[in-house]
Amino acid sequence: SGAEVRRSLLSNHVHVHSFANIENAVVLPYVDIGRHARLRKVVIDAGVKIPAGLVVGDDPEEDARRFRRTEKGICLITQPMIDRLAS
Repeated sequence: SGAEVRRSLLSNHVHVHSFANIENAVVLPYVDIGRHARLRKVVIDAGVKIPAGLVVGDDPEEDARRFRRTEKGICLITQPMIDRLAS
């Protein structure tokens, strides 16, 4: 319902909530992507719960501070990285 997924690979048991926008992503099994999340150029580890409204791929400096980021701008997202955002 309003979610958009482009040029991405989603594994089994992935749930993309309403109005999320996913582009150039590899999403491993059992990932839950929250409502209004905007994710570009990411690899999401299995079992990660992406919080609603999370934006990755717009600000390279912010991405590098929060996640593991390659020189080409691809971010790896793991559950411990997400957990650190909440603290």
